[in-house]
Amino acid sequence: MATALAVAAPLVGNPGTAHAAVPGIAKDYSRIMYRSLTVDATKAALRRTLADQKVALKTRTAEVTAATRTDATARKRLADVTTAHAAVHERLKTAERGLTDTKNKLARAKKQRPRSKNAVTRATKAVTTATTNRDARRKRLHEAATVLRAAQAQGRTAATGLRKATAAREAAAAAIPRTEQRIATAGTAAGYAAQAATLSATVVNEVRPKFTVTDTTSVYGVTVHRNVAYAFKRMVDDARADGISISGGGFRTKARQIELRKINGCPDVWTAPSSSCRVPTAIPGRSLHELGLAVDVTSDGKTLTRKSKAFTWLSANAAKYGYVNLPSEAWHWSITGG
Repeated sequence: MATALAVAAPLVGNPGTAHAAVPGIAKDYSRIMYRSLTVDATKAALRRTLADQKVALKTRTAEVTAATRTDATARKRLADVTTAHAAVHERLKTAERGLTDTKNKLARAKKQRPRSKNAVTRATKAVTTATTNRDARRKRLHEAATVLRAAQAQGRTAATGLRKATAAREAAAAAIPRTEQRIATAGTAAGYAAQAATLSATVVNEVRPKFTVTDTTSVYGVTVHRNVAYAFKRMVDDARADGISISGGGFRTKARQIELRKINGCPDVWTAPSSSCRVPTAIPGRSLHELGLAVDVTSDGKTLTRKSKAFTWLSANAAKYGYVNLPSEAWHWSITGG
């Protein structure tokens, strides 16, 4: 029996998350339905990630190319500077040998007898010149050593940059097949929905003996089982996006089910079939409303008929959210169709 409820209350609880007391099969059902309703968005996000990763790979590849050029330039400069440093060092050794020779000549000139003043003067000037040359070469070697150290530092920096760029490119390249694999194995909404449908009867059988009211939550004022809350909310939201207002009566207690049996004129509360009532009403203990797994849907405060827009929309879309219509009652939708 349908009961109009305003679509106004915020979502209470955590739809999609099972209560601790709920059987594992119900949790599995909830997870599968969640995947069914999010897989398209997940794959779309993965495809965007994949596109970004491909762009990143191109960028990383360009960085490796640039780093390779920088490294090659640094290596060549280091080789040239090393050669130049060696040449300056060799010239210093030549200057030092020249200075030693002039000093020796000066010593011999001073020892020569008779002593030649001119020879000593020339030898002294030669020593002065050789010393100046030696000192200049030392200065040049110091300058060359400074340039060499700078070139070595540049070489290390370039090599580090190349290693980092190469590692970044390898990481970017490795990320792409992982994302492609995730897309390939993400499954489909229809596949997950079909998988959940095969579990629905088992969910009912296992939930019923362990059910407590704490296993329910409120979705826009409609009380449903926590394990269908996310799917029901998505159904309401998506219908609204298509211009269809959906609300209704969800969970009801066994006492309320008994009361409805009496109100609806069932010949016997406990034994008369649902069809014998003025308004079809399940025998207490058998209704999926008592588990929060069925909703008597209303639209704009009115009970659904097969001619209503909401019924047409649900007929085309409800299965995606795990809801199936009971053929004899246009307003009654549950996870099994019962």
